Amino acid sequence: MRTKLSVPRNVGQWFNNIVERPALAVTVSILWLILIGWVGYGWNLGNIGLIDETEPLFAEASRQMFVTGDWITPFFNGETRFDKPALIYWCQAIAYAIIGVNEWAVRLPSALAAIAVISLGFYTLQWHLAKQDELEQVSRPTRRFLTAAVAAAMMAFNPEMIVWGRTGVSDMLLTGCMASALLCFFLGYAGKREQGDREIIIPHSLLPNKWYLAFYVLIAGAILTKGPVGIVLPGLIILAFLVYVGKLREILREMRFFLGMLIIVGLSVPWYLLVIWRNGWNFINSFFGYHNLERFTEVVNGHAAPWFFYFIVVLLGFAPYSVYLPVALVRLKLWQRSHWRAQERSQQLGLFACIWFLSVFGFFTIAVTKLPSYVLPLMPAAAILVALLWSDFFQGKNEVTERTGEKLITSSPSLLWSGWVNVVFLSALAVAMFHLSQLLGRDQAAPDLRLLIENSGLPRLGGFLLLSSAVIIAFSIILRRWHSIISVNFLVFLAFLSFILMPAAFLMDRERQLPLRELSAVVVQAQQPNEELLMVGFKKPSVVFYSQKQINFIKLTRDAVALINNQAAQQIKPPSLLILAEQTNIIKMNFQPDDYENIAAKGAYQLIRVSFKKMKKEKLSIS
Repeated sequence: MRTKLSVPRNVGQWFNNIVERPALAVTVSILWLILIGWVGYGWNLGNIGLIDETEPLFAEASRQMFVTGDWITPFFNGETRFDKPALIYWCQAIAYAIIGVNEWAVRLPSALAAIAVISLGFYTLQWHLAKQDELEQVSRPTRRFLTAAVAAAMMAFNPEMIVWGRTGVSDMLLTGCMASALLCFFLGYAGKREQGDREIIIPHSLLPNKWYLAFYVLIAGAILTKGPVGIVLPGLIILAFLVYVGKLREILREMRFFLGMLIIVGLSVPWYLLVIWRNGWNFINSFFGYHNLERFTEVVNGHAAPWFFYFIVVLLGFAPYSVYLPVALVRLKLWQRSHWRAQERSQQLGLFACIWFLSVFGFFTIAVTKLPSYVLPLMPAAAILVALLWSDFFQGKNEVTERTGEKLITSSPSLLWSGWVNVVFLSALAVAMFHLSQLLGRDQAAPDLRLLIENSGLPRLGGFLLLSSAVIIAFSIILRRWHSIISVNFLVFLAFLSFILMPAAFLMDRERQLPLRELSAVVVQAQQPNEELLMVGFKKPSVVFYSQKQINFIKLTRDAVALINNQAAQQIKPPSLLILAEQTNIIKMNFQPDDYENIAAKGAYQLIRVSFKKMKKEKLSIS
């Protein structure tokens, strides 16, 4: 049974006029990528302070590298920081040199990495569909560019990419290198046609083609961003793909594999050799042992989660499009190996994206330590899979009549079920938004935050927004208006980002981070030469970045009291120290009124100066 879906004639003609003019199509494509890149990753990027506690660790280590000129060993707060390799620090330090030491520079490498992989994803999709049209001897430029635009928008506008693309840590840089490398591999692989057609590879050249060469460079970048996983994970994906299509030996020769390994080693290994030469086993044990091997085999820093953890992460992290992933995966019929092996290389993008998605998902599901950011590299593959699904429903085997401009589309039970799941999913999110104040726990650092969010009206506005979108999608399903479903999903995410997430981020920054930035400024003015600064009861690295002062982090109040008693007994100089702590912990330390000077109080935090001269002979004790 065929269901008619009307497309406005003037809209269709407008798209046709654009795509039939190559220069205009390229211009519009670039403008589209600039638009979604700016909205997703440029808008207010640096207008929110650094978020404790991971982001300031990277920001300060990069600042230390920029200030000291030591581009080999990362330092934070006077100690080496071997959590991650040097590329993220180099990128942030270069950004400091260009635009200054600020939040924009901290997050710029992540934003650029996200925009780069989105743009390359757009190019890959339209190239793939152009090759498909060429094979089928048809011309469907509108379908090609719309599908690529949809894929780019899905890559740009999903929670995982937005969060990590706007955060100054290494996760998005890794995803940018890894995902771009995989896309370059596919373009290099698919650029060579079967049956003796003209090849992109230069005959008898010792070098691989330009896409394979870019692949090797990007893999080196991934290794310099996060270590062995930068080559292990892409290697597993490509190995599984080539074994599946039965082209392992052929492609390894075609890629100039051994030369490629020399390129990767030549670009990535020198820094590792230099940092090991300078730091020896301290680096080896910390980086390779703790931050790589132990994270895969043991629970590190309490980041344990059940086996189904990443099902929830992908459902929410790729929302609202994640509900279409099961259909997008099943429609590929991965079990029909003979079908895929008979396909032209350029038509195996769906298969490649499927193996990419499943490999990343399975790899980190097996890993014992689990974090939401670990599956970020599969998001571009997820966007490609869903975009190809929608592309099939839009035109694929469908026909567009030149007389009426109407499109005929085959009704699909799987699409219908996925659409209704979309409705239920958005409705469930709406209910969660309406009850957000009950779902949020109490934040000790910002005790009034939950009440402020409730009074702001953001949960109610978000709930109505999500519920309205669910209703619109339900009517679109009934009327079989598939374009409306896609448009609503994009628009609801953009509206949610603009009117809910962004205001909420500013509100949270004002309540949680602004007091620390203000106290950091006070520390700069109040700290005396050689006066020690203690942070008691918590660790907020943002104070190190904003004050540019070294801090002694002390977790337990009793340890801070012991240190104060010891320094008071030794009569060290200067005869005082600064303490930054929550007001409740200040009370626990049982100071007498004459023992300390209250310098400033912001939010839940208090900055005091303890004077050893004023302290009585009796020792402090925990109250």
